[in-house]
Amino acid sequence: MTGQVLLLGGTGEARRLAAALVAAGVDVLSSLAGRVADPVLPPGAVRIGGFGGADGLAAWLAEHRPRAVVDATHPFAAQITAAAAAAAAAHGTPLLRLQRPGWTPQPGDTWRHVDSLAAAAEAVAGYRSVFLTTGRQGVGAFAALPGRVLVRSVDPPDEPLPAGATLLLDRGPFSLADELALLHEHDVDVVVTKDSGGALTEAKLVAARQLGLPVVLVRRPPLPAGVPTVGTVEEAVAWLEERLRPAGSAGTPRP
Repeated sequence: MTGQVLLLGGTGEARRLAAALVAAGVDVLSSLAGRVADPVLPPGAVRIGGFGGADGLAAWLAEHRPRAVVDATHPFAAQITAAAAAAAAAHGTPLLRLQRPGWTPQPGDTWRHVDSLAAAAEAVAGYRSVFLTTGRQGVGAFAALPGRVLVRSVDPPDEPLPAGATLLLDRGPFSLADELALLHEHDVDVVVTKDSGGALTEAKLVAARQLGLPVVLVRRPPLPAGVPTVGTVEEAVAWLEERLRPAGSAGTPRP
């Protein structure tokens, strides 16, 4: 493959895709929003900081003219995903959304799906001890919870914490044994999380299942219409191969 790819990253899938592209000799630039103080950097060139919304990204595309854009941001980075779709459409740049599948309930799970953090806060208002693992943004929606709240995030939240909050700064992956110990230590009786998907933080769901605890799961925001979406790095590489192949080249037939 040849040509430049702008990779909107910050996820494990984005880092793996960057590694695959660098190994294939593709000129890839990974862009991180800069919302995490100490991000795990992908291979290849990296820029940190936003573009200034859809207009700013469209101007960047017009100046740098990448062959394709891959949006591999977090499933809940709705503003970035919407801006990428608008900017790519305005400039005529091919855009792919790489988004890992959400979690699937297993036998023994007691999940309640809600559409927002505010609805999640309402759903757990009557519980005694809440494990809140929705990231640092939006924690203010839970500020009025009356009971104990264990808040886990990578960086400290900017919003007010519940009065009975304990803040735990930690970064996954988390083992099942550690999650079980954490739930026991804090006597948790309900877990709140976003449907982020992936194995990195899935152990808390397995721990809740084993302990018979309910889980309140915030649904993902809808994706922009008309943007092709894949769920794996391998599918993203195949999509890029088609778009970065030199004109007139049939490429290597696939088995």
